[in-house]
Amino acid sequence: MSGEPERLPFFVYGTLRAGQRHHTWALRGRTDREEPAVLPGALLYEGPGYPYAVAVPDPAQHVHGELMHLAAARFPAVLATLDRLEGPDYDRLTVQLLDGTRAWTYLATEPLATRLRTTGTPVPGGDWLARGG
Repeated sequence: MSGEPERLPFFVYGTLRAGQRHHTWALRGRTDREEPAVLPGALLYEGPGYPYAVAVPDPAQHVHGELMHLAAARFPAVLATLDRLEGPDYDRLTVQLLDGTRAWTYLATEPLATRLRTTGTPVPGGDWLARGG
C-alpha cells in the first residue's frame, strides 16, 4: 500500500480480540477504546489456531468481533505490527461495519479465500470466541 493509510479503527475477529493471545502483546495499552462490532457480508472460517474472514456476496452473513480505536500517537507502529503479524495470507482492506463505521480489517487473500469458500470449515455464528473450541 502506498502513502499514509487513513487512520481508521481496526475490526478484529480472532486472536487480536481482547483477552486473546495476540491482543496481549499487539494491542493492549495501545487503544483508546474497544467495542463490540459486526462485519456484514463475510464468513469466518477455521484456520490452524486462528480464523480467516472471507468476503461473501450475502450481507446477511456476519463476522462478530471488536472495533479497536488506536491511540493516535501509536497508529503507525501498531499498523506496522499488525501488517507483519497478518503476513501474506491476509489483505488489509477498508470495510463498512453493520453500524456504518468504516474500519480496517484483514481478510484472507486469494486463492486462499476461494479455497475456504469451497472446502473450508465455517465457524458457526461467525464468532471465533463462541465456537467452543
